[in-house]
Amino acid sequence: MQLKTLQTPAIWLAAALLAGCSTQSAYQRPALEVPAQFKEATPEAAEAGIWRPADPSRAQVPDNWWELFGDEQLNRLQQQAATGNQSIAQAAARLRAAQAAVASSQAGLLPTLGSTAGATRSRSGGASGASGASGTGGNTGSSGNISTNYSLGLNASWELDLWGRVSGTVSASQASAQASSDDLAAARLSAQASITQTYFSLRAADASVRLLQETLQSYEQSLKLTNNRYRAGVASSADVAQAEAQYKSTQAQLIEAQTSRAQLEHALAALLGLPPAAFSLEAGAELPLPPEVPAMLSSQLLEQRPDIAAAERRVAAANAQVGVARAAFFPALTLSATAGYRGASLSNLVSAPNLFWSLGPSLALALFDGGARTAAVESARASLDLAAATYRQTVLTALQEVEDNLVTASALAREQQVQIEAVAAAQKALDVVNNQYRAGTVAYLNVLSAQTTVLSARRSLIDVRNRRLAAVNTLLKNVAGRWEPLGPVSAQGPQAVAR
Repeated sequence: MQLKTLQTPAIWLAAALLAGCSTQSAYQRPALEVPAQFKEATPEAAEAGIWRPADPSRAQVPDNWWELFGDEQLNRLQQQAATGNQSIAQAAARLRAAQAAVASSQAGLLPTLGSTAGATRSRSGGASGASGASGTGGNTGSSGNISTNYSLGLNASWELDLWGRVSGTVSASQASAQASSDDLAAARLSAQASITQTYFSLRAADASVRLLQETLQSYEQSLKLTNNRYRAGVASSADVAQAEAQYKSTQAQLIEAQTSRAQLEHALAALLGLPPAAFSLEAGAELPLPPEVPAMLSSQLLEQRPDIAAAERRVAAANAQVGVARAAFFPALTLSATAGYRGASLSNLVSAPNLFWSLGPSLALALFDGGARTAAVESARASLDLAAATYRQTVLTALQEVEDNLVTASALAREQQVQIEAVAAAQKALDVVNNQYRAGTVAYLNVLSAQTTVLSARRSLIDVRNRRLAAVNTLLKNVAGRWEPLGPVSAQGPQAVAR
């Protein structure tokens, strides 16, 4: 009795020591130096209304960040896309698959239990020419003995996770599921930004169409005036030809602008999850004014962007897979148990004489595999290095994206003001040249040149406004991007909480 008392703690101690021999390496996020501030977050950007100074008293960017543009039509489109966008639906389906993989891997931590039931009929050979021997079932002689056996039982098995193979698989699947959750948040954010920018481009196309239609009306009047002057003998046929060429060229530009507008409407329909034939957007709305973007630090960008979070979680998953590959070098210990009934009679099968059971551990270890396990570890390490490099590149790309759009938005704000002044100057010059042409002091070529300058300046202003909105839209997407940890997987099913 004393021996058993001494053995029990020793057994538990040995099991604890074995359980502590995990092959999993402690995970550390890949190191990357991040500047405290963005390079292009200059006072000029704040003065231009692009980047406001940080103020704790001001509310953070709302989840519906596109509402800052103050466009009701855009708000309705975003609501429609929340349920119709197929990129979001694809990311949601991938997340459900990843969550199911978590539940599947967690099942490996628990014992498996199964049941068996069977009936077999067999014959054992007898001596040739034997007679008088009677066997079960009434067959005699050289036919041998024929017997029927029935069985009913339960079997259970449980692999002890001594080296962390199973737990490492669970950790890898959980990290992958979190990455898929972050991918879903990133897909939503990307779709929202794409819808916003496509909508602005469509409104810019509307503005171009209106401008060209107004210009054509003006050119039509100029063409009539030139024809009248030609009939009066004060203008040449060359003036008429030049006026007509300008009118036709502007007509071609209008057709091109209308085509671009239609294509943008089709692209917007696809983003909403609709066929182009089922969607139309009425023309006429103006381009909105760009809102100011709240300031943030470079480190905050890493905490908010879901694509960065997804890349980091894939590094964690790859790190766990290295431990799983290492565990293959150690033996697998499995506890197995079987119990049930076995007998020749079905009527009294479940009885004490027919009871059988077995219980015991089994140890399995591959002694030679031609280097397959070593190659698997090396492959896992290479995947870890790849995931780490991808994470660092994602961070660098995100920082570049913010810096690029900070300087772009700031420069375009100044360019827009200069372009407004250029339009005013061009229009003033056109008014002067028109009066001079009516007075007969300048040639019609001067009028054509001034008209072309006005049209070009006004179209450039529309383009600058659209590009400025695109830069601010991208900055808002970066600031608004937030993600949340994935909730636990329950027995009723995993739930995603990524936004």
